[in-house]
Amino acid sequence: MRHTARKRWGQYFLADTNLLRKLAVLIGASTSDSILEIGPGGGALTELLAPRVNDLVGIEIDGDLFHLLSGRADLENCTFINEDVLKLDWRQLRFGTENVRVVGNLPYNITSPILFKLIEGHPFWYDCHFMIQKEVAERMAAPFGSKTYGRLSVNLQARADIEIILNVPPEVFVPKPQVESAVVRITPLTGEPLSQSESDALSRVTRLAFGQRRKMLRNSLASLEIDGTQFDLSQRPEKLDVPEFIRLAKWVVAN
Repeated sequence: MRHTARKRWGQYFLADTNLLRKLAVLIGASTSDSILEIGPGGGALTELLAPRVNDLVGIEIDGDLFHLLSGRADLENCTFINEDVLKLDWRQLRFGTENVRVVGNLPYNITSPILFKLIEGHPFWYDCHFMIQKEVAERMAAPFGSKTYGRLSVNLQARADIEIILNVPPEVFVPKPQVESAVVRITPLTGEPLSQSESDALSRVTRLAFGQRRKMLRNSLASLEIDGTQFDLSQRPEKLDVPEFIRLAKWVVAN
C-alpha cells in the first residue's frame, strides 16, 4: 500500500534503513520490556522493535495506516489503537510488563503537548526516545545560562533528565522536512514528583519570567509579590537553575 503523507497530522516518515536499525539499537529494548509507540506510521520502526520486546502498543491517528498495521501477520505481539494520542486516557492502556518504554517520531506541531501529557504526575513509563525537531530538542536540554534555556527547559528538566543522543538530517525522511531533527532520551527523575499545585505554580512562574526574559525577576515576577530576602530577584531568568525555579514555585504555593 502506497501512503501519501498528510500535512494535517505532520507526517514525515523515516525511510533510511540504517538509521532505523541504529535507532532500534539506541533504544536498547529487550524481552522484559513493553513498548508504547506514538505514531507508528507504516511500521518501519515497529517491525524492528516488535521482535525484541514482550509486547508493543501503537497509537496511530491515521485510519488507513491503522488498518494497514492491524492487518500485518508479522506483528502478532502488537496492539494498535486508532486514536488521537492527546485525547487518549493512558489508564486505558494495558501492557504485558511493568517496564514500559515510549518511542515515537513525533509530529513537530504537537511535540510539547505530548511531552507534558507524558510527564504529568507519576510517569507510568521507564524512559522515552523521541525523534523531534532539533531546535526543540536543544531547548529541552538547554543548560541554564544559555540562550536556548527557557520555559520548556525548566518545566521538563524539573521532572526528567533530557539527553540529545542523535542528530538526524532531513534527507532520511519522506517527504523531506525543512528542518533538522534529533533523537532525545527522556528519563523521569527519581524522588517525589511535583504536586499539581506546584506544577501549576512552576508553569506560572516560568511563563511570567521568560515572557519578559530581558527584565530582572523582581520586575517580571512583581505580580507574585515574592519575598526578596529569600530569593535573588536581581537576576534575569536564564541565570536561575531548575532547582531554584522549583524553590520559587513551592514558595508561591506556600504563600
